[in-house]
Amino acid sequence: MGALKFRVLLDSEKNQEIFRDIEIDENENFESFYRTILKSFNFEGQEMGSFFMSNDEWDKGHEISLMDMRYSDEDEGLPSVMSEAKLADFMEVEDQKIILVYDFLRMWIFLIELLERTSNELDAPKMLLAVGVAPPEDSKMIQEDAFMGEGEDDELNEFDEDFEDGYDEEDFSGYEEYEY
Repeated sequence: MGALKFRVLLDSEKNQEIFRDIEIDENENFESFYRTILKSFNFEGQEMGSFFMSNDEWDKGHEISLMDMRYSDEDEGLPSVMSEAKLADFMEVEDQKIILVYDFLRMWIFLIELLERTSNELDAPKMLLAVGVAPPEDSKMIQEDAFMGEGEDDELNEFDEDFEDGYDEEDFSGYEEYEY
């Protein structure tokens, strides 16, 4: 039994490094890690989030979500659940990379890298190092395309143009409105 030491970098819009080094028992689950990360950046943790196992190119792989997205035990390939997934089970390489997406409307991105495995026995996760001041959680603008896919508003405008009838307000000025 041991601990895992991670570097958690906040991908911010400003050109400054903001990161935390966190040490956590390898038998802890991802939900504990999630709460520790958010607390270390002074985020409230009231929004949804997901971890994505990654590679050296920071590609998103297997998802580990906060909520259970499975409908049955037979649903293979669907996300794992943070409360059920142990950290040790997902550490495949020495410098394992993980992406955490928090608040799917504001899209806070945390880039996480396993720094080392230690023989330390911990009672609770701890923050070893804090560099940079984290921005307030609500300081990032909500992504407008979170409500519509990219370019969908253009498609809706094209849809409206298909049904233009050539009439405008003046064409209806001679009609009176009746209450039924």
